[in-house]
Amino acid sequence: MRDAYHEELDSIGEALVDMARLVGSAIGRATTAILDADLKLAESVIAADQKIDDLQHDLEARAIALLARQQPVATDLRVVVTSLRMSADLERSGDLAQHVAKLARLRFPDRAVPYDLHATILEMGQLAQRLMAKAAEVVVSKDIDLALQLEQDDDAMDSLHRALFQHLMDDRWKHGIETAVDVTLLGRYYERFADHAVSVAKRMVYLVTGEHASDLQPDIQPEIQPDIPADAKPAGSGEAV
Repeated sequence: MRDAYHEELDSIGEALVDMARLVGSAIGRATTAILDADLKLAESVIAADQKIDDLQHDLEARAIALLARQQPVATDLRVVVTSLRMSADLERSGDLAQHVAKLARLRFPDRAVPYDLHATILEMGQLAQRLMAKAAEVVVSKDIDLALQLEQDDDAMDSLHRALFQHLMDDRWKHGIETAVDVTLLGRYYERFADHAVSVAKRMVYLVTGEHASDLQPDIQPEIQPDIPADAKPAGSGEAV
């Protein structure tokens, strides 16, 4: 019975990894769809979100069954409860990728992103995918140092997000209000996606140590630096701050 119990706990962890990999792929494909006005790819991202939702529902059902049958305590209880919270972060990440794809579909056959912001949105999409891949690695490895690193890496997304707004606020903006709204939403989707990846990593810190990531106060430098395209910085603005 105990072997079956721990196998079920392990399977919950595997489901989290599957979800993280799916949402990472989704944000990458959604980014391609929005930049290339690829309707077929956008539709595939939208449809694939159901699989992410199904994984979350299955994980929730198994976790609740474990709580009812085994009444876990201490570390095992922390694993189950924290896994439920991580699955919610990942499901929401999938929704955000779907939002990007839906915007691509809404504006088809036009492109939602003007050419002068193409490089910035591409970098945000690639960074979001890298952050989620790192979150998946944290779930697999339970590497606390790597998990703590992720919050520092997220600073790169924040820098890109600020640079995007600088561009939108530039007096030379010529793409109209509708495009400005689209780009604002896109920036928010990527920024929130990154936040959910960080949240998964923070929850893994708590799962392993019983302490909150903010209490550990790591002295860690980010591995990922923002690659802010020059055309995302308005003239005279200097470096993004």
